[in-house]
Amino acid sequence: MNTIVNQVFTEIREYRDVAVRKYSLLFDEADLVSFALPGKAFTDASEKVPEDLKAAIQLAKRNIEKFHALQIDTPEIIETSKGVACWRESRGIETIGIYIPGGTAPLFSTVLMLGIPAKLAGCKNIVLCTPPDKNGAINPVILYTAKLVGITSVFCVGGIQAIGAMTFGTESIPKVDKIFGPGNQYVTAAKQAAQQMGVAIDMPAGPSEVLIIADTSCNPAFVAADLLSQAEHGVDSQVILLSDNESVADKILFELKNQLQALPRKVIAQRALENSKAIVLNTINECVEFSNLYAPEHLILAVKEARHIIAQISKAGSVFLGNYSCESAGDYASGTNHTLPTNGYARSYSGVSLDSFVTKITFQELSKEGIRNIGPAIELMAEAEQLFAHKNAVTLRLTNED
Repeated sequence: MNTIVNQVFTEIREYRDVAVRKYSLLFDEADLVSFALPGKAFTDASEKVPEDLKAAIQLAKRNIEKFHALQIDTPEIIETSKGVACWRESRGIETIGIYIPGGTAPLFSTVLMLGIPAKLAGCKNIVLCTPPDKNGAINPVILYTAKLVGITSVFCVGGIQAIGAMTFGTESIPKVDKIFGPGNQYVTAAKQAAQQMGVAIDMPAGPSEVLIIADTSCNPAFVAADLLSQAEHGVDSQVILLSDNESVADKILFELKNQLQALPRKVIAQRALENSKAIVLNTINECVEFSNLYAPEHLILAVKEARHIIAQISKAGSVFLGNYSCESAGDYASGTNHTLPTNGYARSYSGVSLDSFVTKITFQELSKEGIRNIGPAIELMAEAEQLFAHKNAVTLRLTNED
């Protein structure tokens, strides 16, 4: 996989649009004349989206905006010593790239999850890449949602070649400072390669996963539905069921088999279930300990009084409490972000938030009184580290006051 990524990246860096066009034809079977979409494409796409779906997307947009707007920092100046003022301010990353998968499931909801906080953070340029179909067209709902959140730089490019184009820049596609968005194993490998080339990424986000802890208070049908909602993402998705009661696990598995038969994506879900597990442990506390070791992308606590155990949760991307908090709510419209760490990366990565789209700059301002108050300490510390120019920068100010 890394060999393929390196080959594609090498060619894109040298041949730019020509290489992107070559690999779009090879991987997506799309023979593209132009990667950029004209403004008319957005208007045409909007006309193809049903009004009830537009209303649903707008509801989700409002909730996601509310949740992420509360994350905007208000700078607060702290006087650490008399005459020494320190504070921190956020600046939106100037140019970001958003990758939106468009294969078996065109994830227009991810446009909301990434575009909205990017706009709130003040990112000046937002570049969106998504794979076209064989005719070079993009799913109209993706385009409608992009226009709704204010993204107009959309390019018909997917896979490794999209990540490579945003990493190096081409004649058509701008180079970006940071790349966001989920994808298959090839996209994930390409993002990690981009990071080695000096372009930041949100996180190593790979195949989707859910872990559910269920006790006798759960609704087995609900739990089965949540397991399948993740299994249908892709054949490489994984779902884990934990319980302290074998009878509960059996009821859930019975419901799962029944619901599976009615799914349009039954074959995909079935393949994912082959890589999944149902495990019965002695206590709910043991289930929580297992979950912290696994560090799931999504964690559902289908247990009695779920809030009483959340203090024990130390490693998870996003947590859903109780029988009515389905993972689908977080995927679409509750307001939290669904771009989350997978494959155990929740041990050290957080999900996407407003902070993901900003850099934070510290400021300090010292008065004469301030340098007098902390200057002697700085001189002593600099001399102890044998950095005498550092010491002299303070000494000059202490001995040569205006």
